[in-house]
Amino acid sequence: MHVDLIIPALNEELSIGDVVRAAKRPPVRQVIVADNGSSDATAQCAREAGAQVVFEPERGYGAACLRALAALPADTHIVVFADGDGSDDLDDIARLIAPIVDGTADFVIGSRALGKAEPGALTLPQRFGNAIAAQWLSRRFGVQTTDLGPFRAIRRDALDALNMRDRNYGWTVEMQIKAARQGLRYREIAVPYKNRIGKSKVSGTVRGVFGAGYKIIGLLAYYDFIARDGDAR
Repeated sequence: MHVDLIIPALNEELSIGDVVRAAKRPPVRQVIVADNGSSDATAQCAREAGAQVVFEPERGYGAACLRALAALPADTHIVVFADGDGSDDLDDIARLIAPIVDGTADFVIGSRALGKAEPGALTLPQRFGNAIAAQWLSRRFGVQTTDLGPFRAIRRDALDALNMRDRNYGWTVEMQIKAARQGLRYREIAVPYKNRIGKSKVSGTVRGVFGAGYKIIGLLAYYDFIARDGDAR
């Protein structure tokens, strides 16, 4: 069963090499880093650490993920997503994919809410936003979730069927909404969360915090009150 890891990255030269090296061991076969228009040596550091590097000049977390998905080998069975800032503990990849490997889940999220986050690793806006989104997903979409964490794994065929579209802040919540609507078997595992290396492009700026919050709430409302089941947005 082939497991490939996708890392969207923007100006992560201080951390990306160590992140790639930590990931490039079983069960991961290949690491694909999607450079999202970095102005530093992110791409070079990732390549030197052993990653395949693809480039997506359009800024946006979702845009970078979609570009990396297009580069996945045809025989990928499980897709893992992680951030390039060193905040995710990639020693947990085997635990993350275990429910998919044993056939009890289609989609697994590493929950920072269930795990232990280092002091300062999760900002107050992140905790507040996650709590609101998790309650909305649980009450309105029927998925018992605690987090929108970026560290996640999903069956490749299930991911393809979700027809992901969001190109920026709404990528993670779009995946969870569509997974719930399509009846994917969902699991969470508790994972630790470390302080990131460098400054967050989302929680580290006022624009990022409000932009992410607006997009997440907007997508929840759209799929809850407007979109039909067959809507491919």
